[in-house]
Amino acid sequence: MIEHDVQIRVRYSETDQMSYVYYGNYASYFEVARVEAFRHIGFSYKEMEEAGIMMPVLEYKTKYIKPAKYDDLLTIRVRIKQKPGIRITFEYEIYNDDEILLTIAETTLVFVNGTTGKPAFPPKQFMDFFETYFQS
Repeated sequence: MIEHDVQIRVRYSETDQMSYVYYGNYASYFEVARVEAFRHIGFSYKEMEEAGIMMPVLEYKTKYIKPAKYDDLLTIRVRIKQKPGIRITFEYEIYNDDEILLTIAETTLVFVNGTTGKPAFPPKQFMDFFETYFQS
């Protein structure tokens, strides 16, 4: 399993009239966590795109347990529990600065050839990394 934590402070513009984070902003938080988790293990979305592979979101599930609020310092824990193939699944937990679990979520992305738009395997270097990390 790969796990990485990212911290984000809730900005005023991300909240609704109750000072709760507007639900649509969580997708951006999860994107930040995914990108930073990749960077942490030595890959970047930019490099993937330069190699001709795009990564659109195929599925997105979220359960809101408690609201995140304006000025909270959130810790977003992202996990990759399974070796990717043509798809990769990320699991998330969001905690506030009191370490209270606020949200759980999951996104599944598919690797797509940027020219054809068809599903494709990611670059060999990427797959080799996961092969050694997720040995059977």
